[in-house]
Amino acid sequence: MVTCMRGATTASLTNVSCAGLSPVRKHAWRAMGTICEIQFAATDDYQAEAFRSAAVTWVAGFEAKYSRFRPDSLLSEINAAAGSHWVEIDAETERMLDVCATLYGLTSGLLDATALPLLKLWDFRAENPRIATAQEIAEAREKVGWTKVQRRPGSVFLPREGMCLDFGGWGKEYAVDAVAELAIAHGISSALIDFGHDIRAIGAPPGRPAWHIGLEDPSRPGTHRGSIALKNRSVASSGDYIRCFTVGGRRYGHIIDPRSGYPVFNGALQATSVASNCLQAGVLSTSAFVLGPIEGIRLMQETYGAEGMILTQQARHQTRGFFNHVVED
Repeated sequence: MVTCMRGATTASLTNVSCAGLSPVRKHAWRAMGTICEIQFAATDDYQAEAFRSAAVTWVAGFEAKYSRFRPDSLLSEINAAAGSHWVEIDAETERMLDVCATLYGLTSGLLDATALPLLKLWDFRAENPRIATAQEIAEAREKVGWTKVQRRPGSVFLPREGMCLDFGGWGKEYAVDAVAELAIAHGISSALIDFGHDIRAIGAPPGRPAWHIGLEDPSRPGTHRGSIALKNRSVASSGDYIRCFTVGGRRYGHIIDPRSGYPVFNGALQATSVASNCLQAGVLSTSAFVLGPIEGIRLMQETYGAEGMILTQQARHQTRGFFNHVVED
């Protein structure tokens, strides 16, 4: 698994008050370790409250069940049983594990839900951070690898003590898509779902052609480098320029390449992907960042319906159609 900082996109919209147009409603709350925000137009208060309540309830249930930081979650139960016994799971969790397997295969192992032992070796919040040793990485890699996970209908088993599952590499994107589908099910045709800057747009805001999404400037975090227009599309960005440390003159970012066990070091500062859904956008931006400018752009270029951009200190690399989404500021 590659864990990435989704701090590279921001969404903003002032309420529309034009005559005859539905106002854009906004609700934000904290969940999944980030700020979750929904902006949407509803026909009346009843529809608005029904969707708002459904979104908050779904996210709360998802986090309670699959957060590795909650000791009573199902995911924590599976991890605690590693090397000991099988754990019974329901149909929803079977589907989550299917997603893990699919993403592992599609990314050739760049997104590995078992890679947490490697990630734990790199403490980017430590007062005096240090570089993991080759021996530590080798020992951690013994506990990593999706192909080691054992499954049978209705249960799962992590065969080595210390193995663990973590959906953090794609869980927020999955949740964004789920809440977007809730909006559609509630009859809402104009919405922006933004969970920690993983974003999916449904339709466009009332009276406007598209939702405008600001792209953070990695050289000046907190400021915008430009923006893109979204309508029925998703955007996600990966970058390691916020969570990092420097040792011996070299910067170590928090995005780990599970193939080596070390932080990514290929010149990329930020990878942004636009795709049909948020899960695909997040997977592409993360994978492209790990692969680097040349292979990363090739991956996005070869993915049907997707476009993207990778920034380095020296250049901006982008797919042929990415400019179609760019808005001149």
